[in-house]
Amino acid sequence: MSDAVVEISGLRKVYPGKHPVTAVDGIDLRVNAGAIYGLLGPNGAGKTTTISIATTRAVPTSGSVRIDGIDVVAHPALARRSIGVVPQYNTLDRSCTVAENIQFHCLYFGMSRAEARERTNTLLEQFRLSDRAASYPQTLSGGLAQRLQIARAIAHRPKVLFLDEPSAGLDPQSRIAMWEAVQQLRAEGITIVLTTHYMEEADELCDRLAIIDHGKILIEGSPAELRAGIGGDKIYELRMSDAANTAQLESRLRETNGVTSVEPISGGLRVLAKAQDGLLAHVVTIANEFGLRDITTTEPNLETVFIRLTGRDLRE
Repeated sequence: MSDAVVEISGLRKVYPGKHPVTAVDGIDLRVNAGAIYGLLGPNGAGKTTTISIATTRAVPTSGSVRIDGIDVVAHPALARRSIGVVPQYNTLDRSCTVAENIQFHCLYFGMSRAEARERTNTLLEQFRLSDRAASYPQTLSGGLAQRLQIARAIAHRPKVLFLDEPSAGLDPQSRIAMWEAVQQLRAEGITIVLTTHYMEEADELCDRLAIIDHGKILIEGSPAELRAGIGGDKIYELRMSDAANTAQLESRLRETNGVTSVEPISGGLRVLAKAQDGLLAHVVTIANEFGLRDITTTEPNLETVFIRLTGRDLRE
């Protein structure tokens, strides 16, 4: 028996037209039950399209998605019983109160009126919305509206909750509250798949991550595995007085024992290196010969991995 509750195989989505656009290009991934899995990538990478197909809102060109063993294309209505969705944008019904947004969702999924009321009250309390039960969505802050969307999405007790850019537009306090809510849902046994381009969010929440760009998975693993894959324990950023000297300096540093990578940056070089006694001092000594102006030291993080894989170009 497979432990995977989400299984995506050979997924492709091509939008036809005079100039066809391939939004998803052969994605394979598995998400085990009870995990928090992140899809990390720049704008236009294919994250939202992947989620849209997995949640039956779009049909793939080829490939398959199974949620709890159910093919989402062959049996979309059945699959939706196992799926909760919080899209990028606020989809709350503005003509219904906070409580009604949850209660009508429960009724839609076949609960009796008594069951729907009980489930609604439970979720209002769980998400600290009881005092706003009679309010309308347009009166809520961004953080409260997001909590309501999550509460509504899990009202029918789905196996998997899909969150598409859950922190977009939230202030830091609301973002932290949302993280706590997500971690509590995982503790209750709900599997969570989220898309994000916030490195801190991915690192804080996710057990495993896939970095996606141009519709393909570039790398997959735990946050720790992805950081370790950079190949260095330390990052030295060297700022030089004269950028014309960096080519020679780059060559010297590449020959230095313990240096794993050297790459140009604006005004200097970025050096990836092993944690090795005396190496920093040696790098500084060499760089001083070429007009070292400043040096900063950091450790690899998800942003380092992300930029190295997807580049620094701005995306629409």
